Amino acid sequence: MARRRPSAVRDTLPLRRSRYSPRPRLYPPINGLSGACTAHIRRLERLRFWPGETDRAFWHWAALAHGPLRAFTDLLSSTRCGTRECGCDPGYFRDHLEEVLHALPRKSARELRALVRALDATILERAKVISAASPDLPWWRDQF
Repeated sequence: MARRRPSAVRDTLPLRRSRYSPRPRLYPPINGLSGACTAHIRRLERLRFWPGETDRAFWHWAALAHGPLRAFTDLLSSTRCGTRECGCDPGYFRDHLEEVLHALPRKSARELRALVRALDATILERAKVISAASPDLPWWRDQF
């Protein structure tokens, strides 16, 4: 009897899924974080947020930072519905990242904050004018 290739055997096996995440991941995990920081984020998402929500927010914020410049002009001309799930206002994604930064332990928050600040600097560098309505409000809230 001929021996089957290992890849052919693996193709017939059912996919293993995490017991915490019954669905496959929609957004890639955040690169540049340590395993401990990723574990803290996953634990925090199980307790306070939806699983994968931080990856989603970081992905959208990075897409705005590194995406085409027309994203800024589209944001200026578009109307915002005000719901977080819609994704029409990128300030909601930055708000979620800010909530996570305040809820994480110090060392893990420092790692994630370094990545988020790099994206913030890129966005501020690419955006010509970001008006500040009030010094008490963060710059990403309704500033695009």
